[in-house]
Amino acid sequence: MMQMKTKTTGMPPMMNGSSDAGEKEWELRPSGMLVQKRNPDCENRPPPPTIRVRVKYHSIYHEINISSQATFGELKKMLTGPTGLHHQDQKLLYKDKERDNKAFLDIAGVKDKSKIVLMEDPISQEKRYLEMRKNAKVEKAAKTISEITLEVDRLARQVSALESIISKGGRVVEKDLINLTELLMNQLVQLDGIIAEGDVKLQRKNQVRRVQKCVETLDVLKIKNSVTKDQPSLAQQHQRHSNKQASSPVQHEKSVKTKQQQPSKNSTSGSVVITTQWETFDSMPAPLLDHFSSPTTTPSTHAAAVQPRLSWDLL
Repeated sequence: MMQMKTKTTGMPPMMNGSSDAGEKEWELRPSGMLVQKRNPDCENRPPPPTIRVRVKYHSIYHEINISSQATFGELKKMLTGPTGLHHQDQKLLYKDKERDNKAFLDIAGVKDKSKIVLMEDPISQEKRYLEMRKNAKVEKAAKTISEITLEVDRLARQVSALESIISKGGRVVEKDLINLTELLMNQLVQLDGIIAEGDVKLQRKNQVRRVQKCVETLDVLKIKNSVTKDQPSLAQQHQRHSNKQASSPVQHEKSVKTKQQQPSKNSTSGSVVITTQWETFDSMPAPLLDHFSSPTTTPSTHAAAVQPRLSWDLL
């Protein structure tokens, strides 16, 4: 570690012209910078003197004890109590000139028992009111979003419970799904009515996404619940299948009996008579009548017998 070196030199060349200038001590810092050696007596300087100023507000004078090296902004804060006027709404005039908040009293020439005039600043007052209203809106929006967040958390837990039931093959009342959707939509309407900026706007956006996701989940659950309602459960299907198997022998016997009874019913309902008798007509010629009435004759003999008997008169 480098040690600081102290050496006694004269004044810098630019100040050597004055013969009365005393010698000053300079010290070399570890960084290589040559600076004037600090005087420990300077740290024990007495505090600046306190002065009493007279501040006129309307027709009343207020005496304020303040440090001579204080700023006008510090004086405004001290005047807030006795005047009841916010320090941002104050305007201080010294020697008919408005003073800035960062200006020092001693530099401006303010001394003990000096007179300062206090006036209201309408522009600053209006700005402060607008800022207060803006902050109040932000606080109200943040509080509303906090309440909505708690309600959305509660509704989201109900959605998760219904989802677990339906995913396991269970059924829920459809009215519960509809009511839950309506509650979520009400929260969404409240979020849409909130106007915010910054972090509050980001919180609002996150809650809107949560509500939309829950509503979409409920829409899917409605479809699954309706499908589960239409289709019977596995236990019911198994029971129906066993009942069918048990009743199948009885149904088979009944079907056989029914088939056996059907021919008798058909025979009684409609009778069919088959006959080989032919009707005879009186107007038929005798040669033809003899042809059909003698079945025992052979075709050759019949042709020989009939041929001589034919005549053109019959035709």
